Amino acid sequence: MVYSIVKFGDPVLEREAETVTEFDTPELHQFLEDMFESMYAAKGVGLAATQIGFSRKIAVIDCSNGENPEEKLVLINPQVLKVEGKQDGEEGCLSIPGFREQVKRAKRVTVRAQDAKGVEFERTGEDLLARALQHETDHLYGKLYIAHISALKRDLMKRKIKKKQRAGDWD
Repeated sequence: MVYSIVKFGDPVLEREAETVTEFDTPELHQFLEDMFESMYAAKGVGLAATQIGFSRKIAVIDCSNGENPEEKLVLINPQVLKVEGKQDGEEGCLSIPGFREQVKRAKRVTVRAQDAKGVEFERTGEDLLARALQHETDHLYGKLYIAHISALKRDLMKRKIKKKQRAGDWD
């Protein structure tokens, strides 16, 4: 099932999601499949459950865009443990379509999370994967990438979004 992506302005995007406590259920496995399907349909590299309206600390990432099944990553209850270095790059978000900005992130990141069976693991990523790990984990704590840009750029973006909302071009 492909879920619709929730857009900026929906309160679910701006609050911390609920911790997942039940694992290895048919419902969770189906939800994860649906998340990957929704992410691929939207042409994303990552997707947080909050972006499809579910307040759960679940994110999926695939930097290969479905080309390499080994790159599929499920993060449940993730926490960033370590950040190293710096990278500056263009970033966008499925929940803020049509907007992209330069965002400073760590170049290398280590997260601790649980998989679909509840098994805890650590994963380190660099470059695009590091960016995706940070971006998706931020989502689960109610933080959007625009929190990492200047207040001036953020305000300008919000004004453009409000204009789109008034014109009915944001739904």
